[in-house]
Amino acid sequence: MKKLISVTLVALLLTVALLLTVAFFANGATEAKKADGITTLTWAMWDKDSTAYYQPLIDAFEAENPDIKIEMLDLGSADYSTMLQTQLSGGDDSIDVVTIKDIPGYNNHVKANLLENLNSYIEKSGVDTGAYNGIPEQITVNGNLYALPFRSDFWVIFYNKDLFDAAGVEYPTNDMTFEEYDALARKMTSGVGANKVYGAHYHTWRSAIQLFGILDGKHKITDGGDYSYLKPYYEMVLAEQKDGVCMDYASLKTSSTHYSGVFYNNSVAMMNMGSWYIATLIKQIESGNTEVKNWGIVKYPHAEGVEPGSTLGTITTLGISKASKNKDAAWKFVEFVTGEKGANVVASTGTFPAMSNDAIRETVSSIEGFPTDQNSVDALETANVYLEMPLHDKAGEIEVVLNQAHDEIMTGSTTVDAGLKKMGTEVDKILAK
Repeated sequence: MKKLISVTLVALLLTVALLLTVAFFANGATEAKKADGITTLTWAMWDKDSTAYYQPLIDAFEAENPDIKIEMLDLGSADYSTMLQTQLSGGDDSIDVVTIKDIPGYNNHVKANLLENLNSYIEKSGVDTGAYNGIPEQITVNGNLYALPFRSDFWVIFYNKDLFDAAGVEYPTNDMTFEEYDALARKMTSGVGANKVYGAHYHTWRSAIQLFGILDGKHKITDGGDYSYLKPYYEMVLAEQKDGVCMDYASLKTSSTHYSGVFYNNSVAMMNMGSWYIATLIKQIESGNTEVKNWGIVKYPHAEGVEPGSTLGTITTLGISKASKNKDAAWKFVEFVTGEKGANVVASTGTFPAMSNDAIRETVSSIEGFPTDQNSVDALETANVYLEMPLHDKAGEIEVVLNQAHDEIMTGSTTVDAGLKKMGTEVDKILAK
């Protein structure tokens, strides 16, 4: 009997010890974060090993803040937003700094109350949100900001200088109206068959045409109602398509032609595309994988009365997890990365930060392989950057309608007027739910 009691007692003591050990380690992550006077922050992101700017940012920050260490948590790119939300929703306090991939992700995290309100931090630190080209205003929810812009890609016009030189036509400029842009595209169209040169090129994304209409800052693509403001741009591109100034949309779609291919093989004089293509094009030229050697960029065309440099953009933001126990330290990192010092680090890797000024633009334009002409350098300066898909609870549903209408208009299965009317009717139904 005594032996049985002894065994039972030992077992009980072992169980207690085990539970204490589990509790210790469960709390260990938090405790370890402040060991030896050093706070360790966990930064959630994706593609850790293939992204050039993560480690340089950490190195620069830790050099200025030796009492704070940054650990990266790679959640993968495929299902990043879902993985992040799942982890944060469980009350996990192991993540401090949150990289927010896109606007829908931002909207979902804010609705789920997973992000810290940054208003007080921004005010206390004196952060100038005006340095982000109007983006903070577009992601403000009920007067509150839950993240700051980190990196940004914006649309420009790429052009093939050799094709312009061969045609004896002056290069495009940073101050083109849509009428001037259309006339230039027509002037640069020549040849037939294998020698055909198209003056312009539009990818099959709706963004490549549809969002010309929001550059005046008067409309949002999620507004519903009257979409007739898109009509002039659809009519312009459809007329170009009919006249052979740009490639046929239906053919592009069925053939799955990649936008880069037609530019690489000297088939296209001008192409509207995002700034992300700059680094790709430079790399392809260095590798000898493209016939294009001499190229430049200019600002997006604009409607009459619209400020040159108004363009479309996509953003990645940084926020602080609501559950983080190291919010002040996390803010130091967020402020650094999204500020001028962090922006210069990002720019030095060939990536475009959300913050832009003369020094940052000079860093980008100094990258080996970037065009040396002043127009290309000046094209990096944006006046207004409007989000391709603005913050909206029903953005996903709305985009389905917009994409379908775009496809129908561009393939000729419906008229421009009918397509735009359908767009308004269907979006209104979504908004009324």
